[in-house]
Amino acid sequence: MKKELRAAVVGVGHMGRYHANVYYELPGVELVAVVDLSEEQGKKVAEQYDAVYYKKYEDIYDKVDLVTIAVPTSKHYLVAKEFLGRGISVLLEKPVTNDLSEARELFAIAAKNKAVLHIGQIERFNGAVQELKNVVTEPIMIECRRLGPFNPRINDVGVVMDLMIHDIDIVLNLVDSKVRRINALGISIFTKNEDLANVQLQFENGCIANLMASRVTQHKKRTLTVTQQDKYVVLDYTNQNIFIHRQASSEHFLTKEQLRYTQESFTEQIFVHKDNPLKLEIKHFIECASNGGKRSVSVEKELYSLQIALEVMSELEKNID
Repeated sequence: MKKELRAAVVGVGHMGRYHANVYYELPGVELVAVVDLSEEQGKKVAEQYDAVYYKKYEDIYDKVDLVTIAVPTSKHYLVAKEFLGRGISVLLEKPVTNDLSEARELFAIAAKNKAVLHIGQIERFNGAVQELKNVVTEPIMIECRRLGPFNPRINDVGVVMDLMIHDIDIVLNLVDSKVRRINALGISIFTKNEDLANVQLQFENGCIANLMASRVTQHKKRTLTVTQQDKYVVLDYTNQNIFIHRQASSEHFLTKEQLRYTQESFTEQIFVHKDNPLKLEIKHFIECASNGGKRSVSVEKELYSLQIALEVMSELEKNID
């Protein structure tokens, strides 16, 4: 009988709790440990999922085969390297780190110790995003909007590393070209970091991507649109829907009162298999960690996504109000 993998979650804040729940429900893996500085919070989650609570992550090195790390970004490098250095595979919540050289080092430590380092970019496992790769071939323009109200829970990073990093990652995996130019504007409203950002990426092949992220907008919106010569693709993250608009005709005419526009188009809705993206992400992580499964995104692309996000941050610092 195949041995169950022993899993742990380090940091049981907002995302950590979701990870604990998925590990608890998946077959072939047992959630054996929960680590958190807050004894009250840690014990509550541990009790809920029949795990053992630990205050220090150093106490679980010999008790686990793989671990989710969902601590503040500033602690990612410090905590992850200790597990990876012992051959324990790590699912590290995004962003990897705030330093590209540290990220490279973590992947190198993982490779040296035959461990897997997986970055928690949950939107990659959104059914609509996975289907989008089969629909988009030669994008001319991409527009991303990731807007929502302020959440005081997140105050250690700005909106780029909190929200926009998902769209940067998705856009880079859609456009088969390197970024040539970055323009970025941002505003700090509720925190010391940027809470609203508008970023334009220009690629070497001519494609332009416009990304807007906000945590000051009272209406939550998560959309991505792609313009190609033959179609206009609309993706709604929330509902995991994809619509393709193909134009048949467009014209305008004048009346005595106003200028009117008419347009005829064909609209297709793509069937998307909808599942829990976090569940799919953790299953993929386990497959890579235990069975040598192929990564959904290469280490080189992981590092390039972080590089562009950090370059966006650098550009933003010049223009933030």
